[in-house]
Amino acid sequence: MDSTDVRRQWKHRSGEFSPEYYAYYGPDETSERIRRRLERHLDRGRDATVLELGCSSGRHLSHLHANGFENLAGLEMNAHAFDVMEDAYPDLADDGTFYLDAIEDAVEDFEDDQFDAVYSVETLQHLHPDAAWVFDELSRIAGELLITAENEGNADPDSDSEPDSSGSDSSANRTPDRAASSDPDVNYVNDEFPLYYRDWNGIFTDRGCTELDATEGRRDTIRTFRTSSD
Repeated sequence: MDSTDVRRQWKHRSGEFSPEYYAYYGPDETSERIRRRLERHLDRGRDATVLELGCSSGRHLSHLHANGFENLAGLEMNAHAFDVMEDAYPDLADDGTFYLDAIEDAVEDFEDDQFDAVYSVETLQHLHPDAAWVFDELSRIAGELLITAENEGNADPDSDSEPDSSGSDSSANRTPDRAASSDPDVNYVNDEFPLYYRDWNGIFTDRGCTELDATEGRRDTIRTFRTSSD
């Protein structure tokens, strides 16, 4: 499976992990943790420009919007997600700026430091290794902060296979396969699409970012990086 196959699966996703699925569950603890980190570390606070990668129908952005963030943007490749957003979060849909595209196809078009903060919730973990160049671009377009909330392989292998109350993909097969010695470990969620376990600290500190904090949860590790040298 190459990066084109991965994008095709997410572009037409329905059922579990679809835009309707995430709108049904709504904002969760991760939404609040992202909000707290943005307010704590951004110089402009709620006036900052914030981009979510793989925003789906907008449950995390909707939490930011409800808490006073006004300059919000989302990048999503599934066109149906924006239809769901208009129904579930109409104010966000009206006020936000949204890009219908894959990360790999959009990120190079953004200007340097175009956004004060860029964050991802269980999105970068699905990028194929041949798209690793994207990580350079993310550190370029994020003027102050870059936040990752990704599964780094620390999820409880004995956790129940049913979705938790947040709608997280806890049904992932927990036995990783080594695709190649230079590639990250890969897992397959429901035996369908790949989840790559990566060292996000190493990835972004190698690109000149400074890690400000890291919190390991039951499923994901949330890391906050300062991208600017100020």
